[in-house]
Amino acid sequence: MATLTYLTTTHFDFGSIQNLNTELGKAGITRVFIATDAGVRAAGLVDKVTDALEDDLPISIFDETPGNPTEAAVTKAFEQYTADGCDGVLAIGGGSAMDLGKAVALLAGSGGPLAQYDPLAGGGKLVKAVAPLLAVPTTAGTGSEVSVGFVIIMDDGRKLTFASPLFIPKAAICDPELTLGLPGTMTAATGMDAITHCIEAFLTPGINPPADGVALDGLWRGWRHLPEAVKNGQDREARWQMMMCSTEGALSFIKGLGAVHAMSHAAGRIARLNLHHGTLNAVFLPAVLRFNAPECGDKYERLRLAIGLAPGADLADAVAAMNADIGLPAGLGAMGVEEDDIPELIAYAQKDLSARTNPRQASADDFEMMIRQSL
Repeated sequence: MATLTYLTTTHFDFGSIQNLNTELGKAGITRVFIATDAGVRAAGLVDKVTDALEDDLPISIFDETPGNPTEAAVTKAFEQYTADGCDGVLAIGGGSAMDLGKAVALLAGSGGPLAQYDPLAGGGKLVKAVAPLLAVPTTAGTGSEVSVGFVIIMDDGRKLTFASPLFIPKAAICDPELTLGLPGTMTAATGMDAITHCIEAFLTPGINPPADGVALDGLWRGWRHLPEAVKNGQDREARWQMMMCSTEGALSFIKGLGAVHAMSHAAGRIARLNLHHGTLNAVFLPAVLRFNAPECGDKYERLRLAIGLAPGADLADAVAAMNADIGLPAGLGAMGVEEDDIPELIAYAQKDLSARTNPRQASADDFEMMIRQSL
């Protein structure tokens, strides 16, 4: 038996930012806390969003979100939220800003500390409420604007995934206009993040045909339009399609993710490297596709059809070729990961929530094999 749940309100198209005031009113937000980062603010994107707001709406802006959001940053942001008397969160940016915004909304609604909500320790049942939350993505990758989860590096060094239907923003404003200035390297990395979401969600063993359909549609769009979006960031059609791929990837991973994300989370917590999550996904994906092949049956044929490959073509090779075409690193070694990092990567990947929904369960030896193949 399958129980199907689908998901939130999404305003999608060029100019959709004009719907923001209406959604803030519906959410009952009268003093808004904006979660963003310094790069998004410096690019003028926060101003573009706030220019669309009512002139008399009180605003508190937190722009200190790290590239990989941390518990310490969440704590600092929540202190500002409380001190400024805010009653709702507006996240503006990529996955990091949206994840931090979700964490602040959780603390505002259910109290701290954040660690008590660790889903691996049964903390999900402690989530009682979150503050009203809206999201405006400025990249096309994470899809956090419509997803049930967020990821934070904790004070103890763990990179945890928190998940609850309550973490889905009350509304998402997906305006591709906000992505037109995204540099090619970031377009490539975030785009492969979205493509990985579509592939991993489709391959998870859970039964949710609507989510499978959304994943395949997102993959179809992303695979065809990512190279052009990287080559010409002003291509409005490519930007529209990549943002839709991103949103659909997150709508589909309500089913779960897999070993790619388990290893990416493990590598993303290495403080000295501060690696980009989407780039890690791209690098790990070929090895995981090879590992999962014996368990995936005709699902690989459906992926080939969505991508436009010939029957029986090697999916892993196609992903590696895409990575090379759009200028992403060929392996972890080029990103600074070293041999000494491998034991820690294995240990954290095995414990990660995403490992539970991989179509083929991976042992420590399996993770070591995939990590070494990705070096």
